[in-house]
Amino acid sequence: MEKPFILHMLTTAKNLSPFDVNMALDAGWVAALPYINVEPSEVQGLVQDAIFSRSAKNLKRTGIFIGGRDTKQAIDMLKIAKRSMVPPFEVSVFADPSGAFTTAAGMVASVEHELITKFNTTLAGKNILALAGTGPVGQAAAVIAAQAGANVRIIGRQLDKAQLIADLCNNEFGDGKITITAGADADKGEYIKTTDVVFATGAAGIELLSAELIASGSQLKVLADVNAVPPAGIAGVDAFHNGTPVPGSTSGAVGIGALAIGNIKYQAQNILLKKMLDSEKPVYLHFEHAFQVAREYIKAKA
Repeated sequence: MEKPFILHMLTTAKNLSPFDVNMALDAGWVAALPYINVEPSEVQGLVQDAIFSRSAKNLKRTGIFIGGRDTKQAIDMLKIAKRSMVPPFEVSVFADPSGAFTTAAGMVASVEHELITKFNTTLAGKNILALAGTGPVGQAAAVIAAQAGANVRIIGRQLDKAQLIADLCNNEFGDGKITITAGADADKGEYIKTTDVVFATGAAGIELLSAELIASGSQLKVLADVNAVPPAGIAGVDAFHNGTPVPGSTSGAVGIGALAIGNIKYQAQNILLKKMLDSEKPVYLHFEHAFQVAREYIKAKA
């Protein structure tokens, strides 16, 4: 009798995301078991309980998902999980805290597609503002775009906090190979004059970029907003926009809304959850892999 596919889902929060549970079951996992309020110090014990309860042959039917709300903590837990394996007792692990990694991947891949198809260019060398970029999605999107060659500035209400997050992104997620800068929200009117792309990754229902600032952006190309709750995070960009011209843009910028980004996020998460099921060897997945599959999905669909 074949063993069932079991996904052990770890989160540092008091509840596991129902979204992630639905995604796991829809991708083909038979059981999705929650472990809540998990401390990083507990990861090794949980992982080794999972890997030693099945034969090496049946371990490919076991996986670990890491959620929570903190990007650094999720990556740290992914690293701990990987170190806790004892080959040949080893399983696949996928980190996606608050869906931030797959959402960011969907956003950046969608922006890249619009740059290529509408402006005959790429992310390389583009100036990007990550508005309210200190949160999980903003962090991941900034790193992904910087790794693709863009010049990214994380914008926050407090410059000190924005700088701390930029340093975190550079050193913890970018391994010191990227340089993301920081800026204060009060100065975005000046930054927008030389900006090509805007990521709006703030809380729902808060406008981060006004129509007046959009009109002053003489080289704006793509404006992407993850907010699906009115008012829009970017004036004139609604949730359904997908490469739609932005009203009032003097540079011909196009907008990408939350539902368009969310569709790519959904596809990326689904593909990675299935990759865990199908891979003959254990895989360790995070934002870089999410971006790779998001890119591939958009390319195949185009």
